[in-house]
Amino acid sequence: MTDGGISARQRLDTPRGSRRFRVDIDVDAIGRTGENVARFLGTGRYLAIQTIIVVVWILLNVFALSLQWDPYPFILLNLAFSTQAAYAAPLILLAQNRQDDRDRVSLEEDRARAAQTKADTEFLARELAALRIAVGEVATRDYLRRELDDLRAVLADPALRDERARKKARRRGEEPDEQTRFDHNEDTRR
Repeated sequence: MTDGGISARQRLDTPRGSRRFRVDIDVDAIGRTGENVARFLGTGRYLAIQTIIVVVWILLNVFALSLQWDPYPFILLNLAFSTQAAYAAPLILLAQNRQDDRDRVSLEEDRARAAQTKADTEFLARELAALRIAVGEVATRDYLRRELDDLRAVLADPALRDERARKKARRRGEEPDEQTRFDHNEDTRR
């Protein structure tokens, strides 16, 4: 008796211990074992072993008169096949369920990976578009070559130099002033 005459068994705030015999079962270990058995049942090796056992069973029970433990209708053999089928079917279903679970997890991972890949691809497409816009504002190699060729030609021919200066001034919206024209004309006379 504890707490004023109330026993620990009568107290409601203390859970009672289980008096039953408890066995901890590792469900994953059973599942793995079931998968291994189901995998073995689906092999050619198993079919060959089973065929050999059945043939030996029938031959011994038909021809070895002193060893006949299961005469002609082979009831014991049928019972063995029924027992095997009773265990094989749930094992196969267990293996299929575990495979379905693995497939579901794999599918979820594939979806997540596909979503990440899509997001990465969209990001790269935006970056590529931004780079194209930026490159569009940068002088290209062909543009620089053309400009250098024009500059060489201008340096080689004074008349082209004047024409080029006028074109640049017009592009800027300016008219070359008199001093620039005079200086340029002086340079060409020399």
